[in-house]
Amino acid sequence: MSGKMIRTFDAKSYTDLLVRYQPKPIATEAENEAAIALARELEHRPGRSLESELFLELLITLIEKFESENYPIPAGDSASMLQHLMDARDLDKSELIPLLGTEKAVEEILLDRRAIEIDEARKLAEFFRVDISLFLEARSQPV
Repeated sequence: MSGKMIRTFDAKSYTDLLVRYQPKPIATEAENEAAIALARELEHRPGRSLESELFLELLITLIEKFESENYPIPAGDSASMLQHLMDARDLDKSELIPLLGTEKAVEEILLDRRAIEIDEARKLAEFFRVDISLFLEARSQPV
C-alpha cells in the first residue's frame, strides 16, 4: 500500500500513557533527569504511535520549561554550546557539514555570525541527542 497512512488519535491509548507516567510540572533536578530519560526512551522507540508523539511533545515542553527557568542560557551562546558539544565528542567541524549543508554554514554558526535556523537546530539536537532549546535560546532575545 502506497501513500501516507492517516493515523487517528486514540484517546484511550493517550490516557493510558498519562496514567502510566503522570506528567506534571517538573520541580526538581531529579524529576528533570527522570523526564529526560523517559523522553530519550520514547524518542528512540521504533514506530512511535501518534499518542506517544503527543505525549513526548508534552514531556519536552515540561522539560524545556524547567530548564529555561533553572538554567537560562545567555543570548548568543548557541555557538559556544555547539563548540562545547563538538569538543566533548572530539568532532571536527567538517563532521557537521552533512547536518548544516555547507562548510560556510558551519563556519558562520561556529563564529556566531548567524543564528541557527529551526531546521538546523532540530538536526543538531537529534545528532547530539540534546534538547533543541540549546540551539534556539538566542532567538528569543532581541538582536
